[in-house]
Amino acid sequence: MGNKTNGLLALLGVGALAWWKYKKSSPEDQQKVKDTFNTAKENLTKFGNDLKDKANQTADQLKDKATETADQFKNKAEEVKTDVQNATH
Repeated sequence: MGNKTNGLLALLGVGALAWWKYKKSSPEDQQKVKDTFNTAKENLTKFGNDLKDKANQTADQLKDKATETADQFKNKAEEVKTDVQNATH
């Protein structure tokens, strides 16, 4: 058996042990486990939302900077065009 198979079997064994222990625990202990999972879920959701917001902010900043740079190039090109036209007349 490869390492992946052994790792998967170990993970399944630990999961089965945790499930058995959860089922045999008191209702108060079961509620503590549920609360821990709910807190972890909320934290992951918050982290994901924060990461998404940061990515959107960065994308907006990059878009604004690209637009600004494009406008600068356009203005410079118009200046050069005007200079060339003035020099030929």
